[in-house]
Amino acid sequence: MKELVEYVAGRLVDQPDAVKVSESVKDDTLMFELRVAKEDLGKVIGRQGRTARAMRSLLSAAAGKRNKQARLEIVE
Repeated sequence: MKELVEYVAGRLVDQPDAVKVSESVKDDTLMFELRVAKEDLGKVIGRQGRTARAMRSLLSAAAGKRNKQARLEIVE
């Protein structure tokens, strides 16, 4: 699932080398932190958060197939 987040975010931004995803587990939930270059932050979030919401939906669907829960946080 980490690779999924990296792949999607890497395709959205101008600086794909700056995309970093870290994974951790907190209370039976997989937590993913996405970091991108400051210039690309708006592209990952999208208008009114639509792109970020879509990425979270994809992540939730992938986690659901494995009977897990997942959260995505976009960090500046």
